[in-house]
Amino acid sequence: MPVWRRNIYAVTAASFLGFTGFTLVMPFLPLFIAQLGVSDVGQVAMWTGVSLGVTPGLTALLAPAWGRLGDRYGRKIMVERSLASFVIVMAAMAYVTRAWHVLALRTVQGVFAGYGSLSVAMAAESAPRDQMPQAIGLVQTAQRIGPAIGPVLGGILAGLVGLRGGFLATAGFYAIGLLVVHIMYDDAAVAGAVKGADGADVNAGSTGRVSFRSVLAFQNFILMMAVIFGLQFVDRSFGPVLPLYVEQSGTSRANVPLVSGLLFSVMACTGALGHHFCGRLMRRFPTRLIIAGGSAVAAASCGLIGVSGHLALMTAASATFGLGIGAAMTASYSAAGAVIPAGAHGAGFGVLTSASLVGMASSPFIAGLLSVRSIRVVFLVDLAVMGTLAFIVQRSMRSESKEAAPA
Repeated sequence: MPVWRRNIYAVTAASFLGFTGFTLVMPFLPLFIAQLGVSDVGQVAMWTGVSLGVTPGLTALLAPAWGRLGDRYGRKIMVERSLASFVIVMAAMAYVTRAWHVLALRTVQGVFAGYGSLSVAMAAESAPRDQMPQAIGLVQTAQRIGPAIGPVLGGILAGLVGLRGGFLATAGFYAIGLLVVHIMYDDAAVAGAVKGADGADVNAGSTGRVSFRSVLAFQNFILMMAVIFGLQFVDRSFGPVLPLYVEQSGTSRANVPLVSGLLFSVMACTGALGHHFCGRLMRRFPTRLIIAGGSAVAAASCGLIGVSGHLALMTAASATFGLGIGAAMTASYSAAGAVIPAGAHGAGFGVLTSASLVGMASSPFIAGLLSVRSIRVVFLVDLAVMGTLAFIVQRSMRSESKEAAPA
């Protein structure tokens, strides 16, 4: 097996394990906050939103410093550092007694975290350029399949061993992912991925480092940054509020973990389908149409969830939401990756990662604040965000003549 392919499998497996472990417990964080003595629904949502948002927020802030260390010592050790921090923090979560303890641990995690959002960039950097779309799609599919399994398994575990036991199980998942990366991933393959077929360095003609300004000048790049930010923003807004919304819809408190877990799993499964079939769609339709169409479908789904409150309609809307988000996300990364020259590969994907992290960080926080007034407002804001993205992409995305369609 080529080393670059083994790298992609290692990153994919670690992403699957990490995202599965994370969703064993984090979709139910509002319930855990309530168990720690916070009784007001608005306060529960606020504590949950801040706790979910602080980790990616700090990760985005510290990403340049960790990136410089990664350039010097290799990305593998950076990922191992991140996974090790998840093992420690998730285990410690099982023993907290106050809501602020959760926030404090998530803050510590944010200082050392970052592996999840780096997975797509690492896979793209490891793969030969003509295999990049497949590498991106594979990792993103794993990142969706994991959350499809995690909430259901987490809901079952919550009934058997409680939410505290779920945190210990999550730590175990991250520990296995750490071992997979340590054993399988080879930093040398990243350097080999930018070699041409004759072994020549395709970056040989580049002069110096690629500047931040030159990265932003790539065709459609700023627009794709905005799209990736918006997709992550909307996708992560469900975490702090969906279990509370399910309970308000009439579901008994004892069944809330299982029902909300099923809804999260529906979104994850259909999101994986969106990632998987995006390549086929890109061979038949313009990328602009896929991104705009996926965003529009997600917008309509958010609106249906916000106005219905009926479990059957929420389930159907969750399915279409996942399809729209999944297809639009893979198409956006592929469109951006196709215009990044080999000499700017690391810088370009680093900027995309920052956009993704900012969306992940700001969404739970803003969703938590909005839900103090009304949980339905969160879904209506999501509708507005996705609808705006669909309109802007359809009107503003330039010709994709430079894009390489997935094989």
